[in-house]
Amino acid sequence: MKSKTAPLSLPEVNFSEHAGVRYLHLGSEWVQGSMRVDDPFEIDLEYVQRMMAWLLFVAPTAVASRHAMQLGLGAASLTKFCRKKLRMATTAIELNPQVVAACRLWFKLPADDARLSVIVGDAAEVVAHPHWQGKVDALQVDLYDDEAAAPVLDSADFYADCRKLLTEDGCMTVNLFGRASSYDRSVAKIREAFGAKAVWAFKPTREGNAVVLAQRTPSRPGRVALLERAEVVQSRWGLPAVKWLRVFQPVD
Repeated sequence: MKSKTAPLSLPEVNFSEHAGVRYLHLGSEWVQGSMRVDDPFEIDLEYVQRMMAWLLFVAPTAVASRHAMQLGLGAASLTKFCRKKLRMATTAIELNPQVVAACRLWFKLPADDARLSVIVGDAAEVVAHPHWQGKVDALQVDLYDDEAAAPVLDSADFYADCRKLLTEDGCMTVNLFGRASSYDRSVAKIREAFGAKAVWAFKPTREGNAVVLAQRTPSRPGRVALLERAEVVQSRWGLPAVKWLRVFQPVD
């Protein structure tokens, strides 16, 4: 997904398939998302699973009453999981209408309904608009162009706007994968917007994806409490949440 300052031409959307997994591409070899063909509503990629780490900070019984928003649709893994598995109200923002069409055609993205809204629009404009402020419980940000070099929206002002979208106990998760050495700069901007005590981070995956979590209201649950919550998340929704705790900790 490109920012509004990017060239108007959008990359070609295509897919590949290997060993039962379908991959989304934006005119390059870089993978923008994936789906297990025989299990299309589960999350395939490890880093995408980690984008669900906000579940560690929410009472499981309250999840279905919450609102999730994705900035950048990718292969719709997060969108489908939040809507179908978690039964949440789910909104996805995607600039490229071809990506939306591809997800509906190749990646089992359902049509919009009472719980699902997929909006073709610019993430920068959406987060800056007052309409969504204070209404999002789980904001999942994965904004990369066809070269996957660095996030296309990555300023302190952008992250401050993201924070305004969140409910008081809401969380933002961000994928900071990049071939450029931008991780430290991105984390510094997130800390500026959210406060140093609000930021948690995973160690990078083998592929180099480093997921960062920021809380609207900082909290520091102990390891025992996090383990108890992780066990529930893993049992209820099949995510490897207990394993997360080995590679997830506060930044400060």
